[in-house]
Amino acid sequence: MSVSDFATLLLVLVVLAVLFSLMALGWRRRGQRQAAAVGEIPTTPEQLSELVFGPVSGVYVGSTVAPHWQDRVAVGDWGYRATVNLSRYADGYLMERGRGNPMWIADEHIVEVRRASKLAGKVMPGDGLLVLRWELPTGTVVDTGFRADDKTTYRKLMDVRES
Repeated sequence: MSVSDFATLLLVLVVLAVLFSLMALGWRRRGQRQAAAVGEIPTTPEQLSELVFGPVSGVYVGSTVAPHWQDRVAVGDWGYRATVNLSRYADGYLMERGRGNPMWIADEHIVEVRRASKLAGKVMPGDGLLVLRWELPTGTVVDTGFRADDKTTYRKLMDVRES
């Protein structure tokens, strides 16, 4: 390897390191900007009500500030995709994420349950995502996306919600 090849390689590595550092900095600042709007993240109740349906395995796609499908929430561990089991209880939904804290979405905070084709930078053919739109205690409305391994469970999850 010649000196000029080595210098070129070193320059490319330095540029990549700077770009990755800027991306990480942007992600941290997004989380800081959203912290007041998101507020304290709701916790799972100590006593869960009756299990109605599930758990259904799949992927937690992410949460976005509604109605903007690409404005991903970066507060806490909400910004990271993870494997998940979604369960429907009599008074809400529980997402038990493989990488992250569980998410409890109480019925009283749910605005809408729908199918969608895109959320948080994830685009799927048809209506491949189940999206729960709900209001945080701060008044901010978020969309939380779930992609099930078995898409036929969406109708059941939505029917349970409507009953």
